[in-house]
Amino acid sequence: MASFTERVIGAAKLDVQIYEEVETDIGATGQAMGVVLLTNLALVVGLQGIVFDLEALGIAGIILGGFAAVLSWVLNAFLTYFIGTRLFPEPQTSANPGELMRTLGFAYAPGLGLIFVQLGGMNFLSLLLLFIVATWLVAAMVIAVRQALDYTSTPRAVGVCLLGQVSGEVISFMFLGFLGVLFGSY
Repeated sequence: MASFTERVIGAAKLDVQIYEEVETDIGATGQAMGVVLLTNLALVVGLQGIVFDLEALGIAGIILGGFAAVLSWVLNAFLTYFIGTRLFPEPQTSANPGELMRTLGFAYAPGLGLIFVQLGGMNFLSLLLLFIVATWLVAAMVIAVRQALDYTSTPRAVGVCLLGQVSGEVISFMFLGFLGVLFGSY
């Protein structure tokens, strides 16, 4: 069994065996959440001054952002589970929400590269790095979904990821709208 560091590196390298390993290791759920939190922190640090202001965010903002990232990860895993097992299963599809949480959590590993976005200041190289990391994250999520749902079809995994992402965004907007109505922020 691989260590946490080996799993993160393997997941970032899109190693199918690592995704299979974390899928079956119930104890890896906490590790998957750790990858989600570390990636969120890399995002905040890497986009400091562009999207985020660490001074304005403060510790409370960083903690709240981490909570939101974990909540988003859990929602995405459950939506992907439902879509993949109920709407678009293959005959051999067998999964549970925990398996999706673990594989999708480790699929965040390429996002650790976001910490390097501003190394040379915000320029073409930074934008290129953002594009590479975003593409790499999508590839990792497709592999995570394909492995967790025991799909033989990569295009099916792509479709499930897209539908899960769109569904998650719709739910998030509805939730934010509900909060706006509830707290009077229009």
